[in-house]
Amino acid sequence: MTYSCLIVDDNEIERDAIEMHLKKIPSLNIIAVCNNGIEASQILSTNTVDIVYSDIDMPELSGMDLLKSLKQQPLFIFITSFSEYAAESFNLDALDFIVKPATFERILKATNKAIEYLELKKLVGKEKTYDDNSTNEEGGDHFFFRETKGITKLRYDQVIYIESMGDFSKLFTSSDKHIILVSLKNLEKQLPSKIFSRVHKQYIININHITTLTNHEVHLEHNFLVPISASNRQELLEKSIDKKILSRFLK
Repeated sequence: MTYSCLIVDDNEIERDAIEMHLKKIPSLNIIAVCNNGIEASQILSTNTVDIVYSDIDMPELSGMDLLKSLKQQPLFIFITSFSEYAAESFNLDALDFIVKPATFERILKATNKAIEYLELKKLVGKEKTYDDNSTNEEGGDHFFFRETKGITKLRYDQVIYIESMGDFSKLFTSSDKHIILVSLKNLEKQLPSKIFSRVHKQYIININHITTLTNHEVHLEHNFLVPISASNRQELLEKSIDKKILSRFLK
């Protein structure tokens, strides 16, 4: 299966570098390389595109404004020099956010995520549609969720973390991963808040699996690592960690 993609960047050197990386991925077909958002908008209005690799800070029409202007939105992977755009880009449901310089490994990771999402969406389109009511906060130590293959049971303590995939979510255990037909936003509302905590626009973690917390990352058991935002870090500290930190001085 081949997926169509579009590159948008006003910097010629960086634009060429992204094109070079994408040409190494056999499943991609680059339909156009644009040097500004207006040119990209015109192409997107007349062509079906699966994935857009876009800079953000561009004259006249930024990458975010380009995304907002589209009625039919392809998957957007933002590639920018400015990390401060990350929160806003995920609020716009961008699939991924890459800080320049963009390495081939990082672009490949984002591309694989996009392809996985597109293939899953196609598969789900052939399946029966379900409401996002698979989990609940009621008693017990487990929950059920729907996958494309059926209904699966997991204990809460088996879940290490959950990653957003737009309309779906990817759940990781110590030895497996599951694609859940529920958005991360709706999972957050249904999973018990005493166990699960949102640490990033794209991640929920099981706080019982935390091994180390740094300023920007959460290290989890089984060598998992996820990013954490400053606001979510403070909330996690206040809700769970501060209460269990051993005191240096005792009264």
